[in-house]
Amino acid sequence: MDIDTQELIKPPEPSRSGEPRSALLNTMVAITVAILATFMGICKVKDDNIVQAMQQAQADKLDHWNFYQARNVRQDVAEATATQLRLAKLGRSGTEAEAYDAAIARYDAKAANEAQKKQELMAQAAQDQKTYDSLNYRDDQFDLSDAALAIAIAVLAVTALTQLWWLYWVSAVPIFFGVLMGLAGLLGWAVHPDALTRLLS
Repeated sequence: MDIDTQELIKPPEPSRSGEPRSALLNTMVAITVAILATFMGICKVKDDNIVQAMQQAQADKLDHWNFYQARNVRQDVAEATATQLRLAKLGRSGTEAEAYDAAIARYDAKAANEAQKKQELMAQAAQDQKTYDSLNYRDDQFDLSDAALAIAIAVLAVTALTQLWWLYWVSAVPIFFGVLMGLAGLLGWAVHPDALTRLLS
């Protein structure tokens, strides 16, 4: 049997009809994954900054409550001292009683000052908690976006392997939700599926 050298250099068979669609699907998957990865990277930077701000708000809240407790102790000491001086003043008269009155007034003023500062610290701690809750609201949005887009990329990976177009369109559902939650976090939209967040928390 002779080998025809022309057969060896013959150009490849023309593409079957399914191959252009397969190439198009792979291109669409690659472009979609690249766009999603870029969007996730932007969201990740913003989310990391929000997490740092949450940690700062939490630390501020703890500091303010610690200062509150310190002020509380000082107030108690001042009030106890004023009470002791009042009791010691009993039976005193003249110059001695006046000296006790001056000391009592000084400790009463100190107790009142500590009580006022204590209320200010309580208000600051409450504001720190509000700041933390507001930041956590946005952090939840980025977490949901990250989870949804990770699912979308997984579906797109299966799409590239199976070459099934309908899987590509199925990935549009988590893509839509992930992009929506990411934009909500970036732009401050009030989109927050509380039930889903509670389920995942």
